[in-house]
Amino acid sequence: MPEESFVMSNRLERVLAYMVAAVILVSLASFVALIAATGAGLGREEFATGIWPIVTIMPLIGLPIGFVLIIALLVVSAVRRGRAAKDAGN
Repeated sequence: MPEESFVMSNRLERVLAYMVAAVILVSLASFVALIAATGAGLGREEFATGIWPIVTIMPLIGLPIGFVLIIALLVVSAVRRGRAAKDAGN
């Protein structure tokens, strides 16, 4: 396997892994913030103002995106391993 392709594949996997971690962590933090705010007594009117609409929508968008990124990471990793196994056999 050419060295340049190996480095590019590792870089892509690393970027995908960091993206997965960031998206899921932000979504989970938003979810925890919603639970804490509801427990603190914020009502429907307070959730409609300020940054709360974004915090409310973040888990609904971020978690599916994180799932798709995990699938993409698995596919990229499987392709890389398949190519490495084929090159090792030759």
